[in-house]
Amino acid sequence: MKSPRLAFYVLTSLVFALTSAARNLIIDTDLFSDVDDAGALLLAATTPHTNLLAVAVNYPSSFSALAASAILAHYGHPSTPIGIRRPLTNATFFDNRSYELGEYTSKIAFQFSGGSLPWGHAEEAWDPVTLYRKALAEAEDGSVTIASIGFLDNVSFSPPRATYCPEDSTKATLTQLCALLNSTSDTYSTLNGHDLVSRKVSELVIMGGGYPTGRPSWNFWGSGNVSLAAHVVHTWPGRVVFAGTDVGKHVLTGGPLMMEGPKTDPVRMAYMYYSPFKARPSWDPLVVSYAMDGLRALFTFGNEYGYNQIEPDGSNRWIWDESVKTQFFLRLKVDNATAAAHVDDLFLRGARSTVKRSEGNTQPAAAHVEL
Repeated sequence: MKSPRLAFYVLTSLVFALTSAARNLIIDTDLFSDVDDAGALLLAATTPHTNLLAVAVNYPSSFSALAASAILAHYGHPSTPIGIRRPLTNATFFDNRSYELGEYTSKIAFQFSGGSLPWGHAEEAWDPVTLYRKALAEAEDGSVTIASIGFLDNVSFSPPRATYCPEDSTKATLTQLCALLNSTSDTYSTLNGHDLVSRKVSELVIMGGGYPTGRPSWNFWGSGNVSLAAHVVHTWPGRVVFAGTDVGKHVLTGGPLMMEGPKTDPVRMAYMYYSPFKARPSWDPLVVSYAMDGLRALFTFGNEYGYNQIEPDGSNRWIWDESVKTQFFLRLKVDNATAAAHVDDLFLRGARSTVKRSEGNTQPAAAHVEL
């Protein structure tokens, strides 16, 4: 039985969905080494009041892009454009720490092949910077929320090896890419990257760090260049909201989806491949939940002013500067169990809402494995 608080939240969520205009969302994900990215895509693709403009992948495995495409197609978004960092590899995840977690992106990509990047077509993915510029240029001013649930390389500045930015590459094969903030004008917009972000983006939501102080964070250092994350955090021209690792670490979700969800659901299968019948932390689903709905019943801000400082080792500390009121960090204002029940409810509702559509689709490249 659902708790009274959760029942109230579900009711208010339905009212909010019926009365709110669609929110434009871009997700930037490192879909690869953890499965909560897949859960985040489920939420974004199945929430009625969310308009998913694009998905940018910041881990350069071809299977990451193909899996994102397969997931989006299953939930009725076969045309959502997907971008990914180059050069691409065929790397697959291997848990060399606990030897407990399984690889899922290649399996989901193959078994549920579909969307804008079907199996074998990863190289047709957009250059992420070009995709960002197109999506932002076509959106209304101040209407876009970006949810960063991985590395920040796609939205940062040029890596040291890059010497130029792509001019107008709709399906880039460039290996030296300039990232969004220092991109130059192109056929999509005469604005440079900084000004385009300032005009179009209402909020950047970043999963990473600890607040008010945090140890080195994977999302800040894991791509191999902390300076990219630091550049975004220190120079972003607008509102930034951070969700630290503590926000979702003990919000364990995915269990009901694995036990009760449709057996042909790709995100259910992703959780099964990764950690069968064992719930996972909800870092990324909670970030996307905030990006779609704001504070509402789940969250509150942990500060009124100040800004985040990223250190060279990927750790961070909050600078309590009263003159800065554009950066905030999140806290849960409900207990972990209530937050988990909310996310699990959204997982199941989203998966079940598309089961009839998925069952009517053409058979994929391989039969779905049912567990």
